[in-house]
This record gives sequence, structure tokens and C-alpha cells, in this order.
Amino acid sequence: MEQKIKQKGINIGGNIRQIRKMKNIGQTELARMVQLNDVYMTRETLVKIERGIQHITGAQLKGIRDCLNTTYDELLKEFHS
Repeated sequence: MEQKIKQKGINIGGNIRQIRKMKNIGQTELARMVQLNDVYMTRETLVKIERGIQHITGAQLKGIRDCLNTTYDELLKEFHS
């Protein structure tokens, strides 16, 4: 999965941030929500993922997707600011 994302040049963290903002969900709230899905995440971890400083695991990605109620394809969508 990560290799496909790198090949496409998708900024998954930036896309998470875009979708989170579109759905009006703060970083702290999303981090708390992801913990409810059996994946431990702090706000600091989410900030690092969104900034591209930290890699995201499959479990973290699934937890975030579930909480944002979004699909894998939507996360791979190219957003234009």
C-alpha cells in the first residue's frame, strides 16, 4: 500500500488533513476518535502524520478512515487548494 502511494506521489497526511477539515473535525477530536477504534493515536502523532514527518501504519490508516467515514480511494484523491 505505502509503495503505491509513493509511486502516485500522494500526500496521504495532507489528504487526511483536507478531509478532516472538510468534515470539521479537529486534530484532538480525531485522535480521540481513533483511540476508540482500538488504534492508539495521540494528537502529536496525527500532527506528524499530517505533516509527513511520520509514516502511517495500515492500522492507523484504517482507524482514521473509519473515524472520518471515508474510503481508501477518497484518501488517494488529489486535492487542489
